[in-house]
Amino acid sequence: MKMLHTRFALFASALIACPAALGQQLPLLEGPVEQIGTDVPATTGWKPVEVVDGLVHPWAIAWLPDGSALITERPGRIRLLKADGTLHPDPVGGVPDVYAQRQGGLMDVILHPEYEENGWIYLSYSHGTSRGNHTRIARAKLTDHALTDLEILFTTEPAKSGGFHFGCRMVFLPDGTLLFGVGEGASQDRAQDMGVHWGKMLRIMDDGSPATDNPFQARIDAKQEIYSYGHRNPQGLTINPETGTVYVTEHGPRGGDELNVVKPGENYGWPLATYGYEYRGPRVSPHTSLPGMKDPLVVWTPSIAASGLAFYTGDKFPEWQGDLFAGGLVLRQVRRVIMDGDEVVGHENMQFNERIRDVRQGPDGFLYVLTDERNGKLIRIEPADESADGEN
Repeated sequence: MKMLHTRFALFASALIACPAALGQQLPLLEGPVEQIGTDVPATTGWKPVEVVDGLVHPWAIAWLPDGSALITERPGRIRLLKADGTLHPDPVGGVPDVYAQRQGGLMDVILHPEYEENGWIYLSYSHGTSRGNHTRIARAKLTDHALTDLEILFTTEPAKSGGFHFGCRMVFLPDGTLLFGVGEGASQDRAQDMGVHWGKMLRIMDDGSPATDNPFQARIDAKQEIYSYGHRNPQGLTINPETGTVYVTEHGPRGGDELNVVKPGENYGWPLATYGYEYRGPRVSPHTSLPGMKDPLVVWTPSIAASGLAFYTGDKFPEWQGDLFAGGLVLRQVRRVIMDGDEVVGHENMQFNERIRDVRQGPDGFLYVLTDERNGKLIRIEPADESADGEN
């Protein structure tokens, strides 16, 4: 374990010096899924409009009914974006302590589906120390620019060391349960170990108790919150509101980022079946697919360093309705995955100049992205002016 964490620390240091490391060319592998590379057409008819800057490594955004929004910053702050598009000068008070090292920190924020009745705001974050830490889910209410009534709902077990692969996007399912993904904590074996939470999609009730119909409740060797397993590091999560289909994007190692359809009880293969390569060595596994394991819907090679994920239903871009938009950290892109129902029929690329951490549809029908920078931005994607001569 110590050797594994040392290897990841060395890789992280190299990546800071050379962000293109994840995008290096790798041989395409034979398998049941086509690998999507960098040679995809550009998405046209859009332009980026900066809404606000001055955010420190923002991670997620959630809009409130009054038109304002909460934006999490990975170091452990929540910023209030007022309805007029300006940032409140002071961070929101009452935020729980977070372990903000490496990939850890304050992560997702979403509202309860009945927020206007109960006021619950849900947060995901890493908690603990470098020698013992967890992914944690909490909820609180917003009162006078501070979180109140904080409740810790869930903490991954057991504790792990190091600052890698925490997850943790969240989404409420149509039945009111909360689904979220946690990484395997940079230890491959955990993803197939049913006695730990790491490397899984997990499902709980809105009060933090395990969902009563999770698929492995009859197994005494399995954590009761497990919904699916064999995941490496889920970083994007969204749902088709009409069909209830759940999509997740996951970081592979070198090559092999994945888009998956999440279904209860399924094994998604990591590390036994993958298109990825070790950071400093050969392929992780000789298998891209194995019986009894779910193949991904999309594989990105080279890795885009998949981040936020949105299913578009808005009216500002009618031709995009029903498509998925996946952020990319290393390649500084948003990938449009063109859907025909449940089938992928095409791919396009929206290029940015900054790392993309989150992609969300706003209540106004526009797409928004958050950039993962020290001076991070919220950017709104708008239709391009017809006079722009085809720019973007």
